[in-house]
Amino acid sequence: MEAKYIFIDVDGTLLTYKNELPESAIQAIHASQKKGNKVFPVTGRSKAEMYDDILAIGFDGYIGANGAYAEIDGKEIYHHSLSADQEKKIVDWLKNRGLEFYLESNSGLYGSENFRERGKSTMISYGAYKGQEDLSGISVESVFPEMIFDQNLYRDDVNKISFILEDYQDYLDAKEEFPDFAVNTWGGHNEEALFGDIALKNIKKSDAIAYILGFVGASSEDSYAFGDARVDNDMLLYCGTGIAMGNAGESTKAVADYITDDVDKDGLYKAFDHYNLL
Repeated sequence: MEAKYIFIDVDGTLLTYKNELPESAIQAIHASQKKGNKVFPVTGRSKAEMYDDILAIGFDGYIGANGAYAEIDGKEIYHHSLSADQEKKIVDWLKNRGLEFYLESNSGLYGSENFRERGKSTMISYGAYKGQEDLSGISVESVFPEMIFDQNLYRDDVNKISFILEDYQDYLDAKEEFPDFAVNTWGGHNEEALFGDIALKNIKKSDAIAYILGFVGASSEDSYAFGDARVDNDMLLYCGTGIAMGNAGESTKAVADYITDDVDKDGLYKAFDHYNLL
């Protein structure tokens, strides 16, 4: 039997919105791998945010930065990052505007000078947005436990830069200032968003999936994609079978071939079982 290639979004698909990893998801992945299938997380996270409890599952590769980076068996095969000049231009603009930010790199998350202090209230708001009930112990360190401070912020290995929105106008102005980049918001909807981010334009999760499948000589017909958000839609459409979680947004459900249960109701396991991937 030909190996199936399975691509799984992380936040809201593999992990719950409270960063809980269902045991059934681990069981599904391991059972599928024993069957000869290959499993890859596909996430907006850079490698530095793939913490030990996730990596301990034991994947066959990894796609990060929403498709800007890919590896197989621990070896990098594909990477598009901001150039040093591009990164410096963005960092200088954020500094001049007085916005705190952090750099998302595979080597680490690098916080700006006052991100730890300014970020605490934003992290509390982010915890509330993610449905966390106890907000008393939230800090930048609790959300990003391995963030690095007091380092040179001019780098040539940055996948994306996230910044705290003091006002929604910060996002609108960033979008105008950097028309040749992808400028988005996260941590809330529209004017309630907590963060903006800036990355290379025209990069999708499906680009890295296509590269991996070509690299190993596999067909998209033998691939499965799991997701819960609009950013996952392109990979659900590209892969032979697209599966939306029960907690997915309506646009993601609309493009899916199958809708499974919620992430915290063993949705991943149930879909693996449904498609005989176990």
